[in-house]
Amino acid sequence: MMPFLKLIRYQNLVMIALMQLLFHYGFLKQQPGLIPALSDFQYLLLIIATICIAAGGFVINNIMDQETDRIAKPNNLVVGKFISEAAAYNIYIGCNIIGVGIGFYLSNLIGKAGFSALFIIIAATLYLYATSLKQSLLIGNIIVALLLSVSVIIIGIFDLYPIINETNQAQLSVLFRILLDYAVFAFMINFIRELVKDIEDMDGDYNAGMNTLPIAIGKARAAKVAFALAFIPIASLLYYINQNLLGLQFVLFYLLLFVIGPLLYFLIKIWGAKNKAEFHHLSLVLKLVLLFGILSIGVITFNMHYHA
Repeated sequence: MMPFLKLIRYQNLVMIALMQLLFHYGFLKQQPGLIPALSDFQYLLLIIATICIAAGGFVINNIMDQETDRIAKPNNLVVGKFISEAAAYNIYIGCNIIGVGIGFYLSNLIGKAGFSALFIIIAATLYLYATSLKQSLLIGNIIVALLLSVSVIIIGIFDLYPIINETNQAQLSVLFRILLDYAVFAFMINFIRELVKDIEDMDGDYNAGMNTLPIAIGKARAAKVAFALAFIPIASLLYYINQNLLGLQFVLFYLLLFVIGPLLYFLIKIWGAKNKAEFHHLSLVLKLVLLFGILSIGVITFNMHYHA
């Protein structure tokens, strides 16, 4: 079981599922008078479809990364060691069939058959990423960073868009913009994290013929790029808090302590980071920032309902 869990990178899938559950039950269903388009069972199917498509992307990436992982992450090697390449391909195909199939069913169920194309496009993009695009400078980082963002946006597409009418258009527009704000935040943090992971895996990527930013400009300069990029989410969050959340003291305390604080810690540490262990630690810090950022939607909803 453990090799299979490593193959699909279950921690990433748990984060996607947690995020989608929080936004549906901890945010959208708490809005006065709002009944999302999907029932509880239908929303569970949406989560399963999203997870299956993402899992398929992780599997094909592991298949294509066998040589790189053998050098950079020998302890995490799964395909060719615990699971045969043929079995991994079968898992990949199965995940995509389930994900696209459920997506097609849900799209037709809500009367938006064209939405099913979204699942096909995501699955195809993840395949292209694993087989060719990840070797292109920064393009691979952008695609991986978009994965979690799309997982947020898809909530609005399936839960909000089908129920828009003249009466609720203003309310749903605000809710969709909030989802988009979180999607942008997820993209920024994920993009920086992917860059840090590229620095961490530089040796293996170089031997595999990859063209990542650290390989192109050097480890030290790439770390300085990550340092500079980290100012963007910090500045964006401070601006967002000032514009929208100053009246919510509990939320303010939460974001300063669990999101902005770790980002400032990242800034301090990335400037002098040099070895693989340090960059791995910083990658974990950003994963925690992402987790606490996602959890903040529940904190905001709770604060607005009970302590505003």
